[in-house]
Amino acid sequence: MQMEAKVNILLVDDKLENLLALEAILEKLGENLVRATSGEEALRCLLHQDFAVILLDVQMPGMDGFETATLIRNRGRSRHTPIIFLTAFSTSDQMLFKGYALGAVDYLLKPLDPNILTSKVTVFVELFKKTEAVKQQAAQLVAVNAELRQSEERLRSLSTCSPVGIFEIDTEGGCRYTNPRYQIICGLKPAESLQKIWLESVHPEDRERAVASWSNYICEGGDYSEEFRFQTVHGIVRWVQVRSSPMLSSQGELLGYVGTLEDITERKQAEEVRAQVIREQTARQEAEAANRMKDEFLAVLSHELRTPLTSMLGWSKILRSKKLDEKATSRALEAIERNAISQMQLIEDILDVSRIIRGQLRLNVSAVNLISVMEAALEAVRPLAEPKEIQLTTVLDTSVGSVYGDPARLQQIVWNLLTNGIKFTPKGGRVEVHLSVVSGEEQQTTQQYAQIQVIDTGIGISSEFLPKVFDRFRQADSTTTRSHNGLGLGLAIVRHLVELHKGTIFAHSLGSGQGATFTVNLPLLQNRANRVNRETTGEISSVVSTPLAGLRVLVVDDEADTRNFLSFMFEEYGAFATAVASVDEALAILQQAKTDVLISDIGMSEQDGYTLIRKLRSLEPERGGCIPAIALTAYTREEDRLEALSAGFQQHLSKPIDPTKLIAMVASVLKLPMEVLVS
Repeated sequence: MQMEAKVNILLVDDKLENLLALEAILEKLGENLVRATSGEEALRCLLHQDFAVILLDVQMPGMDGFETATLIRNRGRSRHTPIIFLTAFSTSDQMLFKGYALGAVDYLLKPLDPNILTSKVTVFVELFKKTEAVKQQAAQLVAVNAELRQSEERLRSLSTCSPVGIFEIDTEGGCRYTNPRYQIICGLKPAESLQKIWLESVHPEDRERAVASWSNYICEGGDYSEEFRFQTVHGIVRWVQVRSSPMLSSQGELLGYVGTLEDITERKQAEEVRAQVIREQTARQEAEAANRMKDEFLAVLSHELRTPLTSMLGWSKILRSKKLDEKATSRALEAIERNAISQMQLIEDILDVSRIIRGQLRLNVSAVNLISVMEAALEAVRPLAEPKEIQLTTVLDTSVGSVYGDPARLQQIVWNLLTNGIKFTPKGGRVEVHLSVVSGEEQQTTQQYAQIQVIDTGIGISSEFLPKVFDRFRQADSTTTRSHNGLGLGLAIVRHLVELHKGTIFAHSLGSGQGATFTVNLPLLQNRANRVNRETTGEISSVVSTPLAGLRVLVVDDEADTRNFLSFMFEEYGAFATAVASVDEALAILQQAKTDVLISDIGMSEQDGYTLIRKLRSLEPERGGCIPAIALTAYTREEDRLEALSAGFQQHLSKPIDPTKLIAMVASVLKLPMEVLVS
């Protein structure tokens, strides 16, 4: 704590012993005692210091006490300083009156009573201290008020001249303050700006998003920062960044919200120009890269097609000479056949890529046992591994269930990965094939996957090329001195086939010379493993294994793969499934045969699912007008669900389709027993 400053007490007497006596009495007050031995010296002291009280001897040679008091009172600075006269002579009333007339506050006779003197001086010391404190507080208050006025004027100037709009909103949502820039951005007059909040100036296309984000901010608190288009009543559109923070009292109570509006139209325009430049540069670079890849691919294609042709034409000419014995003839035919097969594979790869690019690659899907697929692929590649003395080892989990896919294409996936591993593994190396079950979290449910891994001890993949390993026409080495043939299409085809089967594929390698691992995950049919387990334990129940037994299901979807999948799935659950590709076909089926439930896609060409359900609901009940219907769609917004329900569907399920959810939904709309829901 800061120590209290000592106050000054002036002692005036021409005799030193009297001054010493006064000091002895008053020293216990702990204040600053100042001596003066004459009136002149006392006046000099008053020139430089202020005193709480003056003890002034009346009888002094030269200038006596009364004259000194008169001069003290004539000075503005000391006019109100308390004076206590001291005298050793009896005082007459006339002297007392004279002393008080000169402004004395008291008149004491010598010898002095120490207690009386101390108490009287103490009163004036305390009074001086309080007066000084009041003066200091008054000065501070004046300074604070001046500072507040300056601050208020500064804030007013800042708000008025601010390049951003400023607003204040109370807890009820009313606008309490806006600055001129805010009014310009919103296109409002000062009075109007207090009647409307900024949300009413947001462009109609952005308003719904703005209202939702602001409501969320009001509920959750924190800081707010969003960008919207604003539109004035005159049609001026500008991009505006809106920021806001809560205003809190010193006790943490919410008082309202303060925010800013910043016109960022120029920044947005600059960003768009920059983005356009970047897009053009990227497109140019991609076009140049595509041209280089095309040239490299054509060069490799020419080499890969000409190489087997050279051998085939050479041996053909030798055979035409008829100078070969039986052994040489057999060798020539084997060479021609081997090179023809190689050329046929190249052409098949090119055709597959062409189908992929044009979106015409189709799957013939069914439930597929991966064990048989992998064993067939392994047998097909053994003739390639044996000449290089490559060891093929397998670790196959026979409990892995079935996947829903095209068996020929699944075998192509495994075959391509195996031939890739064999191609890039040196003589005497090893290629391992693993099959197991893994789990993954998908849409709040645990999805089981069949995992296929092909692990080789080959040359590996560099970190630079690893991200491009599944790209079309990409090869780590496309020079004329490369040691491995091929067009660089196999892995690109594999990736596309895996994705068509709703699976994933990724490659891993520690670098050149470290080998490579290719991992494929394919979703298992969820009911498959459970059904196998029940069959092996003899717990088959006609209700549980075929929960939809006898039900007639009509599937409507213009995508063949989806129709086939849904038909297979419903038949697995015991239902009779009919699948059609259009609204007209569906209506024809509904009028010809009894149907228990309708499963229809929404987005179809020519006529969509809404058209189908409206036409269906317009029919009489006996003609199918009341058939329960479930909508399947890739449109997942709440508005889409409500539109489907209002159109006449009982349920709405978003794609990708979870078979368990769909079966449960069918059971729900048909009010089937609970056993169906858990089957």
